[in-house]
Amino acid sequence: MTFFDNPVIPGFSPDPSICRAGDDYYVATSSFEYVPGVPLWHSRDLVHWRLIGHALDRPSQLDLPDTAPASTGVYAPTLRYHDGMFWMITTVVAGGGNILVTAQDPAGPWSDPVPVGIPGIDPDLAWDEEGNCWCVFSCEGIRGVRIDPKTGELLGEPVAMWSGSGLQYPEAPHLYRVGDWWYLLLSEGGTERGHALSVARSRTVQGPFEPHPANPVLSHRSTGHPVQNTGHGDLVQAQDGTWWMVLLGTRPRGDTPMYHGLGRETFLVPVRWEDEWPLPGPLELHAAAPALPPHPWQPEPERDDFDSTALAPCWVTLRRHDPDAVRLDERPDHLVLHARADGLDKPGALFVGRRQRDPDCSARTLVAVDEGGRAGLAVRLDEAHHYQVETGDGTVRAVARIGPLRQTVAERSLPPGPVTLRIDVTTTGVLPPTVTVRPEDPEAAIPPGLRVGGPDTFRLGYETADGDFEILAELDGRYLTTEVAGGFTGRVIGMYATHGSAAFDWFELRPA
Repeated sequence: MTFFDNPVIPGFSPDPSICRAGDDYYVATSSFEYVPGVPLWHSRDLVHWRLIGHALDRPSQLDLPDTAPASTGVYAPTLRYHDGMFWMITTVVAGGGNILVTAQDPAGPWSDPVPVGIPGIDPDLAWDEEGNCWCVFSCEGIRGVRIDPKTGELLGEPVAMWSGSGLQYPEAPHLYRVGDWWYLLLSEGGTERGHALSVARSRTVQGPFEPHPANPVLSHRSTGHPVQNTGHGDLVQAQDGTWWMVLLGTRPRGDTPMYHGLGRETFLVPVRWEDEWPLPGPLELHAAAPALPPHPWQPEPERDDFDSTALAPCWVTLRRHDPDAVRLDERPDHLVLHARADGLDKPGALFVGRRQRDPDCSARTLVAVDEGGRAGLAVRLDEAHHYQVETGDGTVRAVARIGPLRQTVAERSLPPGPVTLRIDVTTTGVLPPTVTVRPEDPEAAIPPGLRVGGPDTFRLGYETADGDFEILAELDGRYLTTEVAGGFTGRVIGMYATHGSAAFDWFELRPA
């Protein structure tokens, strides 16, 4: 028996939706304020996933205003393969509402969006035996309506279907026809620690739906399981007849209430059928792999030398495409950024980053700024929660933005010229939650009983000509987590410019 490690798509990859086309599996995940929108992943074995592109990758499909708040943008896509076509429906909050796009190849190109005139969020698509397309969505419970998927026109009035077991926020509905039953899978309890998956079934597409007597059928709430916030699942039948579910979860660390910084990640669990009910789980960090043919697979490159004509799919920026500000053609083998705003907390901030996928990792980049320029390396959760190490005006400095406070925590003069900036994230050396700290220095002593234990530590600094890491600051990672900052995203690590122009020679993001 072979095994695999969960999560199968680590880092900020929430709300997974899955479909199969022959021997190929595809997953779409949410992207919120980052563009391109809706990452698309491909696999042959359900375990090894490769990012192949995005469903919303050009301004005619997605162009959010600079003032769109963090954690708005693209919510919860549903990806389906039907009648030789790929269909993706999603909600763009602070944008175009509910939209639908199609493609012959999930790697693209995808069509321009078709508006779908439903309220609410989390739309789903399913087709009945007569070829009718049903859209199920979350709005004052779970509702459904027949639509024309080519035009987005509603072909009736939305009807109430089923709204879960009574927990808060019934959402993320997915409708399936399996055998003689229609199954409605949804999440409830909120996408925090109370998240749960429940299921109901009906002989007809509009119901009435009978709930499983033991709902929720999967939840880690009120347990000590290392994976929490489990929910937002989607079912798929493998080519060998087995059933599987992708779902989101988090890996909290540190002291109570525990914190997750990587965001909601994509996990894989087996599904068994009992009395014609789909029952997912258990979710294990090291689990028995599907009995599918091995998939030739290469991990995401750790280093980018910017020697291509286009950025790799792993790169994202904020809210809108801007080829005038993000350039690969201005200086050979460099990424050149032209500042649009004078801070990462300002509308129009220019930031190009990659998702943090490993709890322990190191990010490095070699940057040269123009005279009067300022640019650097940052870990971002949102406008009000990020850490930066930057260079400009002959100085390298570490900056922290935590809620309403922004402070330069350390700085040092450097001779002019390119500098290698570095941020290390480490979970080692973080005090466990049961340790009481009593330093020898009585003036610095922490009162007895006060416990210290964030999820990780950030070390911000630069490298000398000899390659030594000069650490300017060590900062607590809990301030870049959802439990502190709120919202729905995870950490993204990358490059930015806040004054003038900067040329980045290369970028590395490696697990430690």
